[in-house]
Amino acid sequence: MAENKHKIALVHDYIKEFGGAERVLMALHEMFPEAPIYTAFVADGSAEKEFEKVGVKLIPSWANLLLKYKNCHSAFRFLIPTVWESFDFSKYDTVILSSSGYLTKPVRIPKEAKVICYCHTPSRFLYGYETSVEWKRYPIVNVYGYIVGHFLRLYDALGAKRVDQFIANSKNVAGRIRKFYRKEAVIIYPPVNTVKIEEETAGIKKDDKYFLIVSRIVGEKGIPMAMEAANKLGVKLKIVGEKAGLQWENTEIEKRKSDNIEFLGRVPDEERNQLMAKALAFIVLEKDVDFGMTPVEAMAAGTPVVAYASGGYLETVIEGKTGTFFKEYNVESLVEAMQRIQKMKINKADCQKQAEKFSKERFIKEMSRIIASE
Repeated sequence: MAENKHKIALVHDYIKEFGGAERVLMALHEMFPEAPIYTAFVADGSAEKEFEKVGVKLIPSWANLLLKYKNCHSAFRFLIPTVWESFDFSKYDTVILSSSGYLTKPVRIPKEAKVICYCHTPSRFLYGYETSVEWKRYPIVNVYGYIVGHFLRLYDALGAKRVDQFIANSKNVAGRIRKFYRKEAVIIYPPVNTVKIEEETAGIKKDDKYFLIVSRIVGEKGIPMAMEAANKLGVKLKIVGEKAGLQWENTEIEKRKSDNIEFLGRVPDEERNQLMAKALAFIVLEKDVDFGMTPVEAMAAGTPVVAYASGGYLETVIEGKTGTFFKEYNVESLVEAMQRIQKMKINKADCQKQAEKFSKERFIKEMSRIIASE
């Protein structure tokens, strides 16, 4: 736990799925256990339970009941300004934002207070990046998104001016911050609990019979493409993760289901880590990923990674040493990479050594230094 000389509040987009951003938030809570977490809404489900386990004080906005169901938070994005400006931060001297899609940056704070923004990415839907909900597929929604997006970009730019220190989760995101906000960011990679993963997977032998994906089942994650590649190769594929988004890809997934593909849903972290350790290789397919914590977790379990050559994956996976890349976003290129990884001699120790560069201990040390300097 970091020494707390400040009256600190944490702010996070919303509590819905327990993904990479929520793992960062959990590490911030560990650093500042007395700091409440302000958020747009708290959805019922696994993410809420994870925070309840450690006694987090969650403070949802006035719009909690409206936004928490289904995908209402997407439809009601025009409420974002009223959500963040409704909170009272007058008693805090430091506000730490965990920010991505729901534009936490414009929160109203006293002039003397410091705002530190850990930016997972500038909002993907505002700046032309693929999102889990492919709203541009629907003409009416597209027009609505264009109009609302114009005003939210102006609002987001205003919020960026209020930030005293940007922290980016990768070089990739630091470049976006420079491009869209005209500000420089310190790079602090997200926290991966490498020690815990190594302990939970020690002594586990490779199965070498299946590839593994750990991902929310949403549009931009490339699940149908991976299923098709596995079917072409005749190899086993296990998929861990919850369904999210509008699920327009369900038809594509259903068409590709076969006996060698298994959907496991959400599993406890220890079971997930053991699945990683046993897998022949771990597959990640997201385009221009902000950072991507799961390939680092797989490497901490001693497993090589097959990754799309894009975004944050280029900062974590080492070609030929901890995994391999596929460069064309199609089934054929993925199949070639999956065949290639089966022939490679990847050293478990090399994977774990690379993963340790992104440890939770390193994250806490670097974040503590930045916060203390403010």
